[in-house]
Amino acid sequence: MSIIEKAPAKINLGLDIAGKRADGYHDLSMLMVSVDLNDYITVSEAEGSSIIIESNSLRMPLNEKNDVYKAALLLKKRCNVDAGVKITVEKRIPICAGLGGGSTDAAATLRALNKFWGLHLPDETLLDLGFTIGSDVPYCIGGGCALVSGKGEIVEPLEVSLSAWVVLVKPDFGVSTPSVFRDISPSISRVDISALREAAEAGDYQQLLCHMGNSLEDITIARKPFIQKVKDRLLKCGADTALMTGSGPTVFALCQSEKKADRLVNSMKGFCKTVYKVRML
Repeated sequence: MSIIEKAPAKINLGLDIAGKRADGYHDLSMLMVSVDLNDYITVSEAEGSSIIIESNSLRMPLNEKNDVYKAALLLKKRCNVDAGVKITVEKRIPICAGLGGGSTDAAATLRALNKFWGLHLPDETLLDLGFTIGSDVPYCIGGGCALVSGKGEIVEPLEVSLSAWVVLVKPDFGVSTPSVFRDISPSISRVDISALREAAEAGDYQQLLCHMGNSLEDITIARKPFIQKVKDRLLKCGADTALMTGSGPTVFALCQSEKKADRLVNSMKGFCKTVYKVRML
């Protein structure tokens, strides 16, 4: 028997750094949404009590450094599971892209093993477990459109009906999230997440565009100016807006027209190797 779980990528429509906490972490306020670019997690039986990780990606570690492995080990210990498991990760989401690939894989692993082992743990428990792996994992447990705050552990799903084509452009380099957060200063740009949420819940696309923003964008662009070139090209080619997601380097553009999205894809393919046209979920 095996179970396959879809692991969708995410984008940040808004990412605000509200300040630094006494524990050294930053207070986050983010509006996040899933898109239909997916990894796939398949879990099946393995001999003994071992955790075996396989993947089509040569860049992904297949040991305890992998978030998928961490998720499986965490669940085994939490629920005293002795059974072994083989986890196959079909990677389609680029690695180190700001699209939450590692986090969504870990979340999908928790969901899949919760079913596979018949644990019947509620989502609240999976969220708590996921947060010990990474700050984006709690959001990825449920996905969709959600307001995420605190250190990432507070997730409020939102009932919205956003409809837009999303063009993802991933430059040919990665960005270290911890190093970006180390460069945060009191003068960092701010994003009005409350106004963004209001626009999303009202289904007001134009107001949504007006209030989108990413507090980390200036930091990452200062290190990797090519990201600004990607943004500028997307806007010049007719994108409704263009914004870096997460700590980068992926830039996404929104379009209400599929024809416009297709033009963007054609324009960007000669500029960057990795370009996707997807929808919000």
